Amino acid sequence: MAQKTKIIISGGGTGGHVFPAIAIANALKKIQTDAEILFIGAQDRLEMQKVPEAGYQIIGLPVKGLKRKLNLENIKTLYLLFKSINRAKKIFRQFNPDVVVGVGGYASAPALHIASKKDVPIVLQEQNSLPGITNRIFGKHAQKICAAYEEVKKYLPADKVVITGNPVMDSIIKVDISRQQALSHFDLDPGRKTLLITGGSLGARQLNTAVMNNLGRLRETEINLIWQTGKFYYQDIIKQVKPEPWLKILPFIDKMPYAYRAADVVVARAGAITISELSIMGKAVIFVPSPNVAEDHQTKNAKALVDKGAALMIKDNEAPEKLIPLAIELMLDNNRIKSLEQNIKKFARPEAAQNIAQIILQTAHKKMDD
Repeated sequence: MAQKTKIIISGGGTGGHVFPAIAIANALKKIQTDAEILFIGAQDRLEMQKVPEAGYQIIGLPVKGLKRKLNLENIKTLYLLFKSINRAKKIFRQFNPDVVVGVGGYASAPALHIASKKDVPIVLQEQNSLPGITNRIFGKHAQKICAAYEEVKKYLPADKVVITGNPVMDSIIKVDISRQQALSHFDLDPGRKTLLITGGSLGARQLNTAVMNNLGRLRETEINLIWQTGKFYYQDIIKQVKPEPWLKILPFIDKMPYAYRAADVVVARAGAITISELSIMGKAVIFVPSPNVAEDHQTKNAKALVDKGAALMIKDNEAPEKLIPLAIELMLDNNRIKSLEQNIKKFARPEAAQNIAQIILQTAHKKMDD
């Protein structure tokens, strides 16, 4: 009887890491249904909820990210890292993986460290044009690095990099609902244009401030607004803003394909997976890159599209004043919306998850045959 392929997928922390990891796991299962997949993530983060919901086993480690500035908290973080590495060592002994997949973020470091010490093959998935610290550290140990941008070859071993695009959930790629159905899901008027504002799963203070500052103007423009505030800001906002028929305020959007389909214009952060999703959906978008990311990589992500006429961009510190006026101006310009939609579709890579899954299985089978 043939030996089952055993795969560890490590990483997480935010939706930008978790959902691509699940997309890869789903693609692996489509190709090899009996593959055994185990996730390793960070305790108390989004992956501990979303991975089991997708039908996969996950083990949480107490790992946390280091503060960028000197901070006493980093002493505790280093202790938790060593603790997580020891736990990862036990997981490897019990599970005995054929390949380890790192999807980025500090949560992937313990598993990648053990894999590098035990000569377990590593496949990295790098979403951004500027690789994260963890992937830079382990790039030299990887057999393959699946990337979305050619620019990563400047920072990671170029001979290991394969340009696959970023993995996106099938629910985005194969969305089969109409605009009418999507608007009905949010109980919004199909006769109005719709603006979607999302700061990601955690929310974005400046985007929320921009909306708060311009609620009157949005009301006068007679549009629908789907506003994902983020869980940290939601309670405070709904205390200040009364419900109205044109306004849907949510802490988190579970059915993102519905929100994308409903929207005529999207305002979003410029995370790599968000960009991949919007490219596949063909949406007119205004990016507001987060300033709270390593080496300002979201600005670099967004600029790649802005330079090709595929998106607009506003700086985070300018958003409270300039974002909503620009969004309203764009929503009233059908020709510009159409141009942005056509240009962003050129960045779509709907086959990315399948291509990455093939590379992972080839890497695992090579090890199993040795």
